[in-house]
Amino acid sequence: MRKSLKLAVTGSLLMGLLAGCGSNGQTADNNSTASSAQDKTEVVHLKATVLQDDLETFKAAYAEFSKENPNIQVEFATIPQAQYYEKLRMQLSSGDNIDLFGGNMDVFLDTGILEPLDDYIKQENVDVSGYGPLYDSLKVNGKVYGLPYRKSNWMLYYNKTLFDQAGVAYPKDDMTWSEFRELAKQMTKGEGANKIYGAFLQPWAQTWYMQGVQTGASIIDKDLTPFKEGLQFRMDLEKDGSIMGWAEQISTSAHYNSAFQKGNVAMNLIGDWHVAQLRQAEAEKKIDFDWDVVPIPHPDGVAANTSLATPVSLMVNKDSKHKEEAFKVVQFMSGAKGAEQFAAKGFLTGYMNDDIRKIYIGDGSLKPKNIHYFVEQKEYPEYPLLPGVKNILVQGVYLQEGELALTGAQSAEQAIDKIGQRIASEWADKYADDYKSGK
Repeated sequence: MRKSLKLAVTGSLLMGLLAGCGSNGQTADNNSTASSAQDKTEVVHLKATVLQDDLETFKAAYAEFSKENPNIQVEFATIPQAQYYEKLRMQLSSGDNIDLFGGNMDVFLDTGILEPLDDYIKQENVDVSGYGPLYDSLKVNGKVYGLPYRKSNWMLYYNKTLFDQAGVAYPKDDMTWSEFRELAKQMTKGEGANKIYGAFLQPWAQTWYMQGVQTGASIIDKDLTPFKEGLQFRMDLEKDGSIMGWAEQISTSAHYNSAFQKGNVAMNLIGDWHVAQLRQAEAEKKIDFDWDVVPIPHPDGVAANTSLATPVSLMVNKDSKHKEEAFKVVQFMSGAKGAEQFAAKGFLTGYMNDDIRKIYIGDGSLKPKNIHYFVEQKEYPEYPLLPGVKNILVQGVYLQEGELALTGAQSAEQAIDKIGQRIASEWADKYADDYKSGK
């Protein structure tokens, strides 16, 4: 009996040990499952740098994003517009911990810092149809490096109060550049501080080369003849006295927004973002005149409401430690849900459908009355999305040679000839094999 009892106790102890081992194994499995679940909900911190004018809308859109993605926390920062691209490029090249950033994608193509998004787009089955033709224009060597949360199209803004006071009919929605010039002359009067300018053109090269782009020409074409007329046109406007001269603009740091809000400019040629600026000025009681928009003038033979467009994209840093989460932010902000937020603020969105179009147009309670023209435009890319085009050509060659013409140092023809020479020597030799071969 003692021997049997001893065996029974030993057996019980052995079963207990075995049970304990089984229990420990199950606990390990549970811990592993719990750890896995915890990994999936682990809070990820991202840093994003965006354009100053877009910051508040990004924050509003992020409030909606975080409801669906509570584990992805994004810290938004910005840089003053004048230093934005230069400083951001420096920060990225020095290894700053920036996971995603916004702006003109082409500015960063030569940095090697952009993460290709094609695989993420495929994995997430992103609906790209809402971007329309804009999506294919984003591709560089067949790859997509950013998705557009908005785009910049141009429009003619006009001060209705000044036209009413002058007894002059408002600008038409189908107006040639020649007709625009005559209207600008008609609306120009006075002198000195009391002068009313018929129009204001920001001292950017875009304000004169847009006429060539409207015809379908590209600023890197072999034949730049279409751009000579646009430069000469701006020079003629200055001779008419209908716009502030280039030299005066530079010396006084004149700016399209403050100039138009001052109330002494009849027509202002600028991009869609000006809608949000004017709405804010009205909300802050900074302006008291009535205003509206019509399509920019067009060259003879070009359809009305033909505009140049530039996508403004959100991109992922290839050195980010959380690229998948960063892409989720890009997908949301540049998709339908983010577009709803930007459209409600008056921004023209890269992604568009009927619902977003209705939000953008609004219920008619906000100006401009004719905002619908923005979503009815025929668009040409302002310039090819190729490395160096914006920072070397747009902000360098075109601006510099145009300035020499506008200050009387050379003719429009001489400026365009030099631009062609400099494109070949300063840009094509470095970046464009297709350009050099004449393709």
